[in-house]
Amino acid sequence: MKFSAIRPIALVLSRELVITVLLLLGVSFVVFIILFASPGDPFSVLLEGQLSTAEAKAGLRDAMGVPRSWYVQYLAWLAGMLSGNFGTSIRMGLPVLPEVLRVGFSTLILTIGSLIITLLIAVPIALYSALRGTNKISWPLTMSSYVISALPVFWLGYIVIYFFTHKLGLFPIAFGFSSAGQKYRWLYQLLPIFVLGVGNGTISEVIRYLRQEMGRVMAEDYIRTARAKGASVWKHAFKEGLLIPVTEIIASKIPFILGGAVIVEQVFNWPGMGRMAWQAAQDRDYPVIMGIAILAAFFVRMGSLFQRVVYVALNPRASKE
Repeated sequence: MKFSAIRPIALVLSRELVITVLLLLGVSFVVFIILFASPGDPFSVLLEGQLSTAEAKAGLRDAMGVPRSWYVQYLAWLAGMLSGNFGTSIRMGLPVLPEVLRVGFSTLILTIGSLIITLLIAVPIALYSALRGTNKISWPLTMSSYVISALPVFWLGYIVIYFFTHKLGLFPIAFGFSSAGQKYRWLYQLLPIFVLGVGNGTISEVIRYLRQEMGRVMAEDYIRTARAKGASVWKHAFKEGLLIPVTEIIASKIPFILGGAVIVEQVFNWPGMGRMAWQAAQDRDYPVIMGIAILAAFFVRMGSLFQRVVYVALNPRASKE
């Protein structure tokens, strides 16, 4: 690959990475302020069942070496984060970074898998609707997608669990990651991916957006010229009509899918960031909450960065915008 082809991508990457660093710093500051100002604290959890007086909390804070002013706490946490130390979980007593990366990988599998399911359903319907218009096939498919998108993800998850547990008897009543057994573990891993891919509420939006973009591109003059010459229309319409819109809609829907992943992980007992964040919120485990917030913001930002790189790779002049 020539340097002239790599230079626009490198220019965009350098700018976007600087923005990513600033964004993560801003997220960490906002989340820290919210946690500091929220009622309750980790010391109340540690002293649960004991005499949790103000003196006891102050003594425990001093014994653990925790500063009392919020800005000193934040600067200490930030200095540790920049050196790769996200602190220690108050409840588990384990380093935060390895635990968050472990559950983050599980959530990443769940998120990417659900995106694939969403695209496998939405893209064919959108392309067929854009090319054939509204007919007796595209209209029922489109309406069905709207109905599916309106289903609450937790309701769909419980319906799936009921069907596979009570009707088919493939899983025990204590439905969970450790109880699925080796024989059907592959099916257990696919079920939450399928539920999140179908019930994340984005299928109808993907269909509507892709159908609109593909219809616009198919009406362009260069597409008409290509069709008149007998050339492949897909070759000309693939980049602008499909690839760019798909990456744009994926990048914009990652935050919503991560939100749905929190519910799916609770329903299916999936060992991901959502379950850990929920438990950390119950325990007031602030180091874990901070670590998960940073990792979630990083996932969202990487989705936007991927979309930007694809766009610039297809349109090098966009790097100068």
